[in-house]
Amino acid sequence: MTLPDFSTFRSQALSRGFQEVLERRWEPGTVTGEHTHPFEADALVVQGEMWLTVNGATDHLRPGGRFNIAAGTPHAEVYGPEGAIYWVARR
Repeated sequence: MTLPDFSTFRSQALSRGFQEVLERRWEPGTVTGEHTHPFEADALVVQGEMWLTVNGATDHLRPGGRFNIAAGTPHAEVYGPEGAIYWVARR
């Protein structure tokens, strides 16, 4: 699987109505307890790995893995031994 570059990811997200596009870097072994955000997040993992738990279901995401979380949705994250980097569009 060939990943887009950040510029392409950003352009596509903005064209779909997202207002903000960021690169998020997480340190190895980071664990976030269950929390929510006031925005929708649509993301693409580009390095490392993470486990995302939403509604009791956990997805193991590696480069090329995508996730979308609606605003206000409770979720938790665990980052792998190398940490992770993902690009995220928010609205």
